[in-house]
Amino acid sequence: MKTLYSSTLPRFQTQYIKHAFKFRTHDSFPKHYFLHNSQNSKRLILSKLETSKNESNMKGNKSRLLMPTKTKISAPEPGAPPVSGGGGPVEPPRGNKVGSGLLKRLPKKVLSVLSNLPLAIAEMFAVAALMALGTAIQQGESLDFYYRNYPEDNPVLGFFTWRWILTLGFDHMFSSPVFLGTLALLGASLMACTYTTQVPIVKVAKRWSFLHSAESIRKQEYSDTLPSASIRDLGVILMGAGYEVFLKGPSLYAFKGLAGRFAPIGVHLALLLIMVGGTLSAVGSFRGSVTVPQGLNFVIGDVLGPVGSFSIPSESFNTEVHVNRFYMDYYSSGEVSQFHSDLSLFDLNGKEVMRKTISVNDPLRYGGITIYQTDWSLSALQIMKDDEGPFNLALAPLQINGDKKLYGTFLPIQNADSNNLKGISMLARDMQSIVLYDQEGKFAGVRRPNSKLPIEIDGVKIDVLDAIGSTGLELKTDPGVPIVYAGFGALMLTTCVSFLSHTQIWALQDGTTVVIGGKTNRAKGELPDDMNSLLDQVPEIVESSSSAESNIISG
Repeated sequence: MKTLYSSTLPRFQTQYIKHAFKFRTHDSFPKHYFLHNSQNSKRLILSKLETSKNESNMKGNKSRLLMPTKTKISAPEPGAPPVSGGGGPVEPPRGNKVGSGLLKRLPKKVLSVLSNLPLAIAEMFAVAALMALGTAIQQGESLDFYYRNYPEDNPVLGFFTWRWILTLGFDHMFSSPVFLGTLALLGASLMACTYTTQVPIVKVAKRWSFLHSAESIRKQEYSDTLPSASIRDLGVILMGAGYEVFLKGPSLYAFKGLAGRFAPIGVHLALLLIMVGGTLSAVGSFRGSVTVPQGLNFVIGDVLGPVGSFSIPSESFNTEVHVNRFYMDYYSSGEVSQFHSDLSLFDLNGKEVMRKTISVNDPLRYGGITIYQTDWSLSALQIMKDDEGPFNLALAPLQINGDKKLYGTFLPIQNADSNNLKGISMLARDMQSIVLYDQEGKFAGVRRPNSKLPIEIDGVKIDVLDAIGSTGLELKTDPGVPIVYAGFGALMLTTCVSFLSHTQIWALQDGTTVVIGGKTNRAKGELPDDMNSLLDQVPEIVESSSSAESNIISG
């Protein structure tokens, strides 16, 4: 007898050919079925489905809707997680096995305390508070600085003095035992939480979880019933939507978005990477600063000093740095806009290994050492006196109100042995103009270096040739930077992945009816709409009312 099949959707109300898919199983899993969707399949595989026990009791001869799809029929690999035979969701394992390695030896109570969420939140607030305090308190200053700024006779907040800072190591906050200890405690809490909570959740999410009672399925967040439908048709539809589908007799289990379950573990690992990198930077770095006049050299190892007890120098510390040239750029108003240093690096044999012109925000990196352009000053003024010279006059910084720099020098015009020494004073704010004063202190004129315009003051002819600058450099090694960058990259990636919804679907063939239930850990409001859209595609089985109608259809 021929049979008419129709769909719940109007566009599917037509005649269909009798076909079926047959699911083949692995020898080690003779009673379990696995549907796996393959997007790259090149051919159409059609086979016959074995009907379930409940479907075999249906009255009359029935056929099934042929739903052509590119599928790959496969079975679970040997060693796959066992299938749950219970009637409800699989609970996390509660065995006595704690783990391997160090965690295996830790008492359960210690793990329970460390994985406590309020404790972890308190540790994060403590780390944040210490970081804020380290920003407020000047780091790495001399003892006299803290004596003067945090005196005992006028304590900050009524109790905070230099004794607190020096005793607790807050003058080097990020390598102090208090900060590193709090950071280590937070790391232990993250590892304990990952091991006791996140790993079991992932293990359960990967396990096949069949529900064998309609009541259990209807208790899920979403549930629905399809009359006159086949659970295997539902499996094919779910495969097309990207689900991994498992069949066991009249029961079906499907899931997708398992990566969202792994994401919290990735977030924890990323945070641990950031903390490890930050700790390595705090205890294994070198830092130093130097001001070098143009044309002079310095050795990197003479400038760098260890920050922590685990700071180990490298071969690059023997490198010599030569300042070829220092110069500045100016705004149209005359203010300094940028300053540059042309640097050459030489090895122990005097061979130039690198040369680069650095500026603010454009450092030089070599052998794990970074050289930053941070400051500038003026070291000397080069002049011609009465067509003799050139002479280099040392420039000294002058103390003035405000942040502007001012440098001065003095050219004597009388015998140095005289008790009343007089001369010409010269002042410079930058490298583009020099202000000259006579021996009475009166303004004499302004000259630009290398302008070739001599000026005569008190009978002395002066030609300003050049203003020689000094470059302010900061050097550091920071082995933790690559680890911190990797941690932040992993944190951004895993945070995005964590927004993927892990959706689980259960179904049971109850006679000619399919009971469906599902739940998701995110996007709970979208689950009903998504499920309704999928269920509308499941074909409905319709039995012919008479043999006459069957004959008409067959004709």
